[in-house]
Amino acid sequence: MTGSGLHIPNVQGRTIAVLGLGRTGLATAERLQASGARVLAWDDSEKARAAAPAEILHDLYQADWSRIDALVMSPGIPLTHPAPHPVAAAAKAAAKPIGSDIALLAVAQPNARFVGITGTNGKSTTTTLIAHILKSAGKAVEVGGNLGQAALSLQPLGPDGIYVLELSSYQLDLTPSPIADIAILLNISPDHLDRHGGMEGYVASKASILRPKGRFSIGIVGMDDAHCRGIFEAAQDKGRRLVPISAERKLERSIYVNAKGILVDSLQGVPQGVADLNTIPTLPGRHNWQNAAAAYITARALGLSLDQILAGFASYPGLAHRQQLVATIGGIRYVNDSKATNADAAAKALDCYDNIYWIIGGRAKEGGLAGLEGFYPKIRHGFLIGEAASAFEKQIGRAFPLTQCGTLDKAVAAAHAQAQREKRPGAVVLLAPACASWDQFTSFEVRGDRFRELVAALAAKAGGAA
Repeated sequence: MTGSGLHIPNVQGRTIAVLGLGRTGLATAERLQASGARVLAWDDSEKARAAAPAEILHDLYQADWSRIDALVMSPGIPLTHPAPHPVAAAAKAAAKPIGSDIALLAVAQPNARFVGITGTNGKSTTTTLIAHILKSAGKAVEVGGNLGQAALSLQPLGPDGIYVLELSSYQLDLTPSPIADIAILLNISPDHLDRHGGMEGYVASKASILRPKGRFSIGIVGMDDAHCRGIFEAAQDKGRRLVPISAERKLERSIYVNAKGILVDSLQGVPQGVADLNTIPTLPGRHNWQNAAAAYITARALGLSLDQILAGFASYPGLAHRQQLVATIGGIRYVNDSKATNADAAAKALDCYDNIYWIIGGRAKEGGLAGLEGFYPKIRHGFLIGEAASAFEKQIGRAFPLTQCGTLDKAVAAAHAQAQREKRPGAVVLLAPACASWDQFTSFEVRGDRFRELVAALAAKAGGAA
């Protein structure tokens, strides 16, 4: 097994169980083994086990937990809800600590600085934006966690390095000790409720990122939803300096975006406009402006100048599958927002455009399209795909015209034909499914890549600009 060189202290000679052998679990097993631990690894998937080194495989259902020191779990495996995985339950019954690769990275790099980003939506954009600004300013940065590379695949950075980590609620549940020097909580809306025993558990998981890590730790909290406002108030005077941010309202001593799209810094009590966010095409919409506010105060806290931050904003290339402009054909824009896997995320995209030819559907989340009704007047036609197609047709009713397409290929072809025929000003063919992808694709990335392939073929045929 090869690796990045991260060394995990205090595991030499110990026996560590690793449950899950995907991207996270394989990197964890590799680093533990390279650091001198005896690794016993398992995955319920025969395919995953076949791809793992044979010497680490051990059936953890049959494990003698008296001979195992700890369990490291991959975040996709239930710790508590809807029911604990049997291996997790066995480890807990044996009073063995259960942890994550995120916690091991913090142990391996105690002198580096950590930026942790969570929230229901916007995590990936905020993570990549912060990392881009820091890298553009010459900082040593590694990016990973829930996005991109697994935490233990990252390079060792040392005391001058900064780890920028997207953290899911699952990862936070498995990381009981605070690791973020700068902790960002963007927003909370219902998601993954089955894995947290309901909304209360989900909110508590997200709020845990704000647990203090020393007296210099900072918490950045979005104030544009009631859950986060409640968390902000409850976390006051709990050991972490809190900075409120908003893309919707003026706040005292905060970072906010005014009605004209100007990013305002009022932390010293006197509001000062610092950036016109309308000039950043890769950050459309107020939801992205909240992300920009979080990135701005993070970069300032890490010592960057305003000029360095503005340069990073200007050169930010955007993020694949997040309102990604794929092509313009005949004056019609084709936008890939495959990451919009729930209604709240789809709302962020719908808010940015007019005359929308909307490709929607997949495996529905709880609530379906609830909350999107206010955007329906902007939609010229809907093209339904996947498992949710019939339910969504009933939920939408006669609010706007619909076509049952079944597959993404048919939906793209139908949306393209109608948008080009009608030639409405500012029109956009928008993939914002408001659904998970798992009924027809292995991930939202694969779904988005297929959309890009289909649009690229249309652009090539029409001579459009990709």
